[in-house]
Amino acid sequence: MTAPVVAIVGRPNVGKSTLFNRLIGKRKAVVDDQPGITVDRLYGEVQWKGHLFTIIDTAGLSTLEDSSSQETLTNQIMFAIDEADLILFVTDGKDGLNEEDRFIADLLRRSGKSFVLVVNKIDNPGKAPLILAEFYSLGIERLYPISALHGIGTEELLDHIVESLSFTQTTLEGKANEKEAIRVTIVGRPNVGKSTMINKILGFPRVHVSPKPGTTRDPVEVYFERDGHRFCFIDTAGIRRKARIKERIEKIFVGKALESIDHADVAILLIDAQEGVTDQDLHLGGYIQRARKGCIIGINKWDAIADKSQQEIKNLLARINERFKFLDYAPIIPCSALTGKNIGRFFPAIEKVYQQYTTRIGTGVLNRALEKIVEKHHPPMTSGKQIKFYYITQPSVAPPTFVIFCNRPEDVHFSYERYLVNQVRSMFNLNHTPIRIIFRKRGESSKILDTQSNI
Repeated sequence: MTAPVVAIVGRPNVGKSTLFNRLIGKRKAVVDDQPGITVDRLYGEVQWKGHLFTIIDTAGLSTLEDSSSQETLTNQIMFAIDEADLILFVTDGKDGLNEEDRFIADLLRRSGKSFVLVVNKIDNPGKAPLILAEFYSLGIERLYPISALHGIGTEELLDHIVESLSFTQTTLEGKANEKEAIRVTIVGRPNVGKSTMINKILGFPRVHVSPKPGTTRDPVEVYFERDGHRFCFIDTAGIRRKARIKERIEKIFVGKALESIDHADVAILLIDAQEGVTDQDLHLGGYIQRARKGCIIGINKWDAIADKSQQEIKNLLARINERFKFLDYAPIIPCSALTGKNIGRFFPAIEKVYQQYTTRIGTGVLNRALEKIVEKHHPPMTSGKQIKFYYITQPSVAPPTFVIFCNRPEDVHFSYERYLVNQVRSMFNLNHTPIRIIFRKRGESSKILDTQSNI
């Protein structure tokens, strides 16, 4: 069931992102006094009185700046307007009406879409009549004074939204039947081609792209289907070394990019073929490993090294493999987001990683396998005593996590743990996912604690 769509538009710094966060009930969009923070379309879901609709946050529409960057942002806003069933035209009650507001009002009239005027930053409802007087001059029938920051007037606005939209059935019921999407986040240093890759995958300019580093800010979620599989790709801000991050707002963007890894099923770590593997790439790879996520390493800008000899390319791939040996389960795909070379290879890789990442194995099958593994190579004795394994179970997936009950869990050597991991990978075709093996004494709970190690 496709939910109706509501778009939020307005000039910069009128509180569009604050309203977006208020309506979806969480801080998804970054909010700051600095104008121009939002550059891409952000989507969220709003549930109100048994109905569900999609809401879009957009960049500030400005007529004062004349640049290719502003043209790209305007195109993003027009995409949202075209997609919307209803538009919330947000203005600033503190600043009052200005020419940019009048321009946007004319633009919305020409679009032919239904829209309502939202006058934000009315923190004192008693002063609303005086503040609103000039906004009535726009000739817009529906006008809603609100304070997005404090939640004043937003319930009345939500009532109007659900009354204005067409719901063919209770969309919350339809949502329960939707296929769960595989969440894929794309991370990397600034300007390695993350946004270009998203646009190439979709076949149209969904996210803002610029040669200037730092263009992407909020994580941008893009849902689509391919070959019967539903995906959510997440474009993120470029992540620099901590020492280079000076501004508070960049720290927020980087924090959100790292959070997107925590909430993903598969992380694509994109690196620059021309620059090779940097220390920051390795730090990001380490974060993905510690977060226990499926991983694919994409070597972007592969077309830029096409003039190198086969031996040089072979040596480059060998160096990348060596530096990422701690992510030896991650497939490596050379690609070009600009030309589209090998972009199609990511989808079967994602599906394979996800299938292994969510694999569950029956207890009986596991215990028969454990017997064979131990028979093949017994654990070494410690302090003259033999380690005995009693049984194994799998309490969770994502990643596959196994608990082995034994008599001396504290004495299992790391090298033998590595042996067990490799054997489990081989026997159950889990070569492209992280695996956790936890050792417990017989009679202890198999409940998983985050403090346990993983490989």
